[in-house]
Amino acid sequence: MNIKNLLLATATGLLLSSCSLYKKYESKATVPDDVFGSTVALPADTAFNIAQLSWREFFTDPLLQQLIDTALVRNTDLHAARIAVEQCQASLKAARLGYLPSLSFAPSGSLSSFDRSPVSKTYSLPLQLSWDIDVFGSITTAKRKSKVQLMKAQVNEESVRANIVSIVAQQYNLLMLLDRELEILLTTDSLWNLSLETQKSLWENGKAYSTAVNQMESSYLNVKTQIVDIRRTILSVENALCRLLALTPQHIQRGRWGEHTLPARIATGAPAALLQYRPDIRIADFALAEAFYNTQAARQAFFPSLNLSGILGWTNSGGAAIVNPGALLLNAVATLTQPIFQRGRLKANLKIAKLSQEELQHQYVQTVINAGNEVNEAIADVEAAREKNVYYQRQVVVLEDAYAGTHELMDNGKASYLEVITAQESLLSAQLNEMENHYDGAQALIALYIALGGGAN
Repeated sequence: MNIKNLLLATATGLLLSSCSLYKKYESKATVPDDVFGSTVALPADTAFNIAQLSWREFFTDPLLQQLIDTALVRNTDLHAARIAVEQCQASLKAARLGYLPSLSFAPSGSLSSFDRSPVSKTYSLPLQLSWDIDVFGSITTAKRKSKVQLMKAQVNEESVRANIVSIVAQQYNLLMLLDRELEILLTTDSLWNLSLETQKSLWENGKAYSTAVNQMESSYLNVKTQIVDIRRTILSVENALCRLLALTPQHIQRGRWGEHTLPARIATGAPAALLQYRPDIRIADFALAEAFYNTQAARQAFFPSLNLSGILGWTNSGGAAIVNPGALLLNAVATLTQPIFQRGRLKANLKIAKLSQEELQHQYVQTVINAGNEVNEAIADVEAAREKNVYYQRQVVVLEDAYAGTHELMDNGKASYLEVITAQESLLSAQLNEMENHYDGAQALIALYIALGGGAN
């Protein structure tokens, strides 16, 4: 075989082997049918997914909507996510321009004299052109990778937005819960104050012991300390919400608990919908795509690069002599660079890229599993809160009757102060537990909404 045929065969082999270097990433993202688990019964209607609701449809309280709007405008984390998107947009634009040649103007001049000879003045006014011919797809791969990075940054912005919506709603609900608990404590404070005054009157008339008064007053003072704690907690939550909204500490205007309820319907939709709505799963898939193109780039490094360069300009230095006026300068060069021995660097880079791709594949699977687990937990929490709510409501009714009856018996001298104190404390505990269960249910429903991928829009 002569040299010409050998070169032709080598070129043909390179072209055939390079065909795979132009492949696009094909997502193999799938979600198991049982990703939500078998222990939680899903609604019969799975065509609708609550994640399809915008956050304005999910959270209907106008005051809460105003807070979320403020957070989405002022929050610093969201600003950082937006800047990251703009940076990726600039990188993609630069990558798309990589197919074009680069052109630069590089004028130069010099003065020279040898052994006191007359000074020679030379100048050059060239336009320099350099063009990387994308024979084996390195520029294409870089462009595709930049596009994937942009999409990943955009989805990350959606994720930050959903997280902000969730936190603002949770903090807002917490404030309303604390307001309601404060109302309960203030009402209890008033009732227990009457009980204390009654007990003092009985003691003054010799119908009760001083120990009864002391025990009653101790319980009454305990309620006072709880009121102080609740008010301090309210201030802390307001400050935390102000930090999220990038505002100075101030009162957060809010509604009353129960004025605006969250959607009662729970619908998770088909498991595959997680791929469409969950930002973290989409980000994990984009990370896989980015790793795929890193592997492509590592493979392309083994192939030659072809670069065309040229100079067009005006100079008075022809090499052998200096002429005035100057003459036209034209130069064109084609350079083919084939890596031969790079001390194992190219092979190491390819192996590292493949291993990174494999690791991200495992991370993707784990992300899907985590998503299904979050949905499972949220559904279980919602159902548990609803089931407990029936019992708490009944418990409060029973203890209200018990407290009223015990207090009446004490007024008639037929019940001890200990029974009254026990009835009072049991009723207060039941009322607070009922409110906290309502709050837990609301938080679980918000968590389900976010776990299914809601809140991004």
